[in-house]
Amino acid sequence: MFVSVLGIDPGLTTTGYGIVESSGSRERAVAVGVIKTDPAAPVGRRLAELYRDLSAVIDEYRPTAAAIERIFQNRNRNTAMAAARASGVAMLAVAEAGLTIEEYTPSAVKMALVGIGDAPKEQIERVVSMRLGLARVPGPADAADALAVALCHHQHAPRRRVEAS
Repeated sequence: MFVSVLGIDPGLTTTGYGIVESSGSRERAVAVGVIKTDPAAPVGRRLAELYRDLSAVIDEYRPTAAAIERIFQNRNRNTAMAAARASGVAMLAVAEAGLTIEEYTPSAVKMALVGIGDAPKEQIERVVSMRLGLARVPGPADAADALAVALCHHQHAPRRRVEAS
């Protein structure tokens, strides 16, 4: 079965995105990048820019599903609020495109990729590169994290289809 997943690592200043396609056990990265907003711009303008740019990515690559990293609770309050706003806007862009979206905690992503919920970021990046056949880790880290979220969703999707039947 062919699946194309948009992975999202939300942030108000930098949102990572990655699209991973799979057919059977074959996985490949189709797109990876970041959407940056100007920290000096008003928050509303930044959120609108994030929405437009992420919607453009969805329109261009036409993923069949989406997954987003759930906001980590132990961040500083202002950082968490900004990330939560970005997450909401990203989820809106996905919903407006008619896609389903699943949320995964950072530890669930790590557990899916390496079997350890507190695995170091470098280990996750190596696994992402290896599974997708990439010569190097995509940068910045937000982009690599988005690919990891997409791979996590690919790994969980077959189980959800079985549970739904």
